[in-house]
Amino acid sequence: MAKEKTKEPQKEQTPEAPEQEVKPEEAEQKPSPEETELEKLQKEFEEHKQQHLRVLAEYDNFRKRTQNEKNAIYNNAVSDTVQAILPIADNIERALSQENASAQDMKKGVEMIENQIKACFEKLGLTEMGQVGETFDPNLHNAVAHIEDESLGENVIAAVYQKGYKLGDRVVRHAMVQVAN
Repeated sequence: MAKEKTKEPQKEQTPEAPEQEVKPEEAEQKPSPEETELEKLQKEFEEHKQQHLRVLAEYDNFRKRTQNEKNAIYNNAVSDTVQAILPIADNIERALSQENASAQDMKKGVEMIENQIKACFEKLGLTEMGQVGETFDPNLHNAVAHIEDESLGENVIAAVYQKGYKLGDRVVRHAMVQVAN
């Protein structure tokens, strides 16, 4: 009899990976995904924080610089206005220091000062408004009296009690007027 070979089911052999020993130094070198994400977010947070602080500092510098420029512009405007008015003040002082001036001479001096003031206003860009015969405009005029006069039209300025002035489009002082009809 022949020997029968019985086949034993063969076990599947899986190649076993040799066990690798994990050294503590290597474990620290390979952080977990959560740790790397945390570090990445912390780094991003610090960058944004620094950027935010720079923006705040730049804004503060801008605010201070703007305030200084505004003050300088205001001071320059006041200085220019005072320089334009000083010659008028000098002439008024000279007129008052005259002891033996006649009434006619005083009147002539005051008229010269008035002309100098008008020239100064013109130089500064100040224009008069509120003339007799103009149409009343509540944006430019302040009506303090009203009369009925058939010779004048409706809403016409009959008298000017105090001149008004404009600087460009801005009303510096409204004209005080009397309005007809």
